[in-house]
Amino acid sequence: MKLLIVEDEEDLAMGLKRGLRKNGYEVEWIGEGRDGLALALAEDYGCVLLDLNLPGLDGLDLLRRLRAEKPQQKVLILSARGSVGDKVKGLDLGADDYLVKPFHFEELLARIRNLTGRRFIRQDVVVCRGSLRIDTGSHQVYVRDQRLKLTAKETQILETLALHEGKRLSAETIISQVWGEDEDLFSNAFKVHLSSLRRKLAAASGEDWIECQRGLGYCLKENPDEKA
Repeated sequence: MKLLIVEDEEDLAMGLKRGLRKNGYEVEWIGEGRDGLALALAEDYGCVLLDLNLPGLDGLDLLRRLRAEKPQQKVLILSARGSVGDKVKGLDLGADDYLVKPFHFEELLARIRNLTGRRFIRQDVVVCRGSLRIDTGSHQVYVRDQRLKLTAKETQILETLALHEGKRLSAETIISQVWGEDEDLFSNAFKVHLSSLRRKLAAASGEDWIECQRGLGYCLKENPDEKA
């Protein structure tokens, strides 16, 4: 998912950029209001992280113009203006959320997930691939109508892959959806859960459902048992 940071404090912006990239996001940064508006209108972003005290064009003016032309764009205000009046004004102009500086990075991640992440892993849909059926509403997985016993993390990994049909996901992207900000889980927990998930799917169906291509990421195969 691509995020845009519109923030004139370079040190803060660079810190956010590094942290968000570690959590699987693609991030662009701009430090000036007019350029930020132009970029937000020209590109598609999962969320715009918007400061209010910007050179060139104030953040509230940027928000007003962005809302007029791109009403569906998710916007999270990040500002040192912390009064109730400032928050109300920002939200009334169309911001989806408002976070006061200074803030904890973990809270920022949670706010971004709340605005953008639900559509990836919290849809009450059923994904069917041959003998494999994934019910994302009840969080149950079936192979040939037999329920497969998976851990919560294994189920979330499988749902994330299933709901990104036709796309390869990096390990960072999957981790950001399943574990969020817990970066320490990157090297071990993801690999352990993924390996266990693949073993369970193979034992139940006789097929390896998850494809991994180095440098490109992971995807759920279309229907490996039909191709065998």
